[in-house]
Amino acid sequence: MRLPTEPGPAHEASLAVARRAVELGVTLIDTAYMYGWGANEELLAEALHPYPDGLLITTKVGVARSGASGEWKLDGRPPVLRAQVEQALRRLRVERIELLQLHRIDRETPLADQVGTLRDLRTEGKIGRIGLSEVTVDELNQAREIVDVASVQNRYNLLDREHEPVLAACEAAGIAFLPWRPVAWGETGAKAEIAAVAAEVDATPTQVALAWLLGRSPVILPIPGTARIDHLEENLAAECLEMTPVHRDRLDRLPEVA
Repeated sequence: MRLPTEPGPAHEASLAVARRAVELGVTLIDTAYMYGWGANEELLAEALHPYPDGLLITTKVGVARSGASGEWKLDGRPPVLRAQVEQALRRLRVERIELLQLHRIDRETPLADQVGTLRDLRTEGKIGRIGLSEVTVDELNQAREIVDVASVQNRYNLLDREHEPVLAACEAAGIAFLPWRPVAWGETGAKAEIAAVAAEVDATPTQVALAWLLGRSPVILPIPGTARIDHLEENLAAECLEMTPVHRDRLDRLPEVA
């Protein structure tokens, strides 16, 4: 999402970031139609196609531009979802999207129509697995009555645990939980405690936040975004960060920030 796609030096830097991520062992890259209205998907294809074995590019559909102003709105009508999947296949240069996620549930379209369309596209071989984004436990359960759900992508981080029940439901069902906005800073006191833990484990606050997520549940797969190689390398180094149970307990007790 954060990678610039406009022509010029920033575009070349974006290609380098994507390629470096794969060099460092990243096996899942998250994109969406909404990220540049397809431009981000095209950028990833330019950078990485033909894709190496084991690399999964996941994209999202269900958001459309509307009106002369180009404002975005949720649109989960079956013809729109079908068209966006076909466009994503073309932009990503693949015959099947291994993980396709519904960007948001469109409240004006029956949920059964939305996930049913994705189920049909899976049957047709155009989708491998189906995921959801920003859902409640009840919505997840409703969707699972219609189709197998492989992933959920909700906002979740050290200081924002609103979707803790959804994480618990995913863990119980063996569904991957991909927290977006995995790093977020809140009130001064919370930031000070995170900084203190970071100093004690010789890491950055960002690395502490990501390491906390990685240790929170075996189904969590954080998807931090960046447009810089140094930030990318900093993020990935969080995987090797070791924190004691005492450190984790201090972080667990941090207040959520609205």
